[in-house]
Amino acid sequence: MLNKYARAFFTRVLTPFAAFLIRRGVSPDTVTLIGTAGVVAGALVFYPRGEFFWGTVVITLFVFSDLVDGNMARQLGRSSRWGAFLDSTLDRVADGAIFGGFALWYAGGGDDDVLCAVSIFCLASGQVVSYTKARGESIGLPVAVNGLVERAERLVVSLVAAGLAGLHAFGVPGIQYLLPVALWIVAVGSLVTLIQRVVTVRRESAEAEAAAEAGAADAGSGSGAGASDRPETEGHEAAK
Repeated sequence: MLNKYARAFFTRVLTPFAAFLIRRGVSPDTVTLIGTAGVVAGALVFYPRGEFFWGTVVITLFVFSDLVDGNMARQLGRSSRWGAFLDSTLDRVADGAIFGGFALWYAGGGDDDVLCAVSIFCLASGQVVSYTKARGESIGLPVAVNGLVERAERLVVSLVAAGLAGLHAFGVPGIQYLLPVALWIVAVGSLVTLIQRVVTVRRESAEAEAAAEAGAADAGSGSGAGASDRPETEGHEAAK
């Protein structure tokens, strides 16, 4: 949902910056790698220590690389399968680091086994949600559904909540509860999205198999009709 509107907006905003990097000789792959490294460092250095505000600031600075590298590739006319593969793969690494950082906090200083488990579920379900679409498309299905909570929603909800929760360290009372609420929302939303995509793949698979069987049946009946016509034609020819 957010992908449709947010990407269009930030693409326009970041286009001049992408053009600047191109003029400096920076490649899209370099931006992808640096952006992922920054997100991973911000998540795994700050979040396990409960420093959610500064961790979110660092992550936010680097997370926009996901838009910048694609913008650069389009400006250069270099969109490639390798670039798409690298970008998608490192997105999974970044997502894992963010929710892994939350899990480490709740397993340690946060001292909450339930929220640790919820964070791990968010990590795992996010990976599986992405996998279902990729796997469905790899077997020739369109997977024509976005779902309730995609990657953009997972990141926005989690990072905004984490950043605001970090203000508790600056004396803002009660705001630390935003992160647990956000994690539950992401967990439930990811589960719903996973079910939506599995159901869609199931339906599209059944439709594709039915269409294939119908095509095979039509081909079989057509060839059968042709075979039955030939003896009659040959008989006429013999009679002549």
